Amino acid sequence: MSHIAEDISACRICAARFAATKTQHRPRPVAWFAKGTPILIAGQAPGMRVQQSGKPFDDRSGDRLRDWLGLDRDAFYDTDFVSFVPTAFCFPGYDAKGADLPPPPVCWDTWHADVLDHIGPPQLRIIIGQYAIKRHLGRSGSLGAVIADWRSFPDGTFVLPHPSWRNSGWLKKNPVFETEILPVLREQVGLLLAMRDLT
Repeated sequence: MSHIAEDISACRICAARFAATKTQHRPRPVAWFAKGTPILIAGQAPGMRVQQSGKPFDDRSGDRLRDWLGLDRDAFYDTDFVSFVPTAFCFPGYDAKGADLPPPPVCWDTWHADVLDHIGPPQLRIIIGQYAIKRHLGRSGSLGAVIADWRSFPDGTFVLPHPSWRNSGWLKKNPVFETEILPVLREQVGLLLAMRDLT
């Protein structure tokens, strides 16, 4: 584990914040990245199951994301191949109504410049969810409008909705994602996977 990953794993900046949530949980930062990986997955924040397991996307959302990318678990969790950099490294908790709390900005402000510099420019950057889209691309507005504009993004950059099964309705209303974007994304992931397997 790199020095910065060790520092993130030991971070307790949000201990009081998390103790005040409905879940009253302790911080457990999930630092899963390495220098020079060709794929960067920039998500929002770990969920409760990831908080418990310590592995990013270790839930049903991860199953759907791996299907979208055309990756099995071995490649997905290969730290020399994929780095995960969520907007917040810890599960933020639930509010009083049981809804997910947003990623605390202090996490991004404290860690992300150094983490992204440590990883270096990826060949493929996959940005997932509105919080990550705003942080990485400075884009806001409806998710459908942002994703429909995918051809304007820098080369190697893809924007995805969160792979939560709660977004199944959104996918039906926005078929361009599955019919136009996913085939191109899978092709690029497949090329990088083939290069990995040759080394």
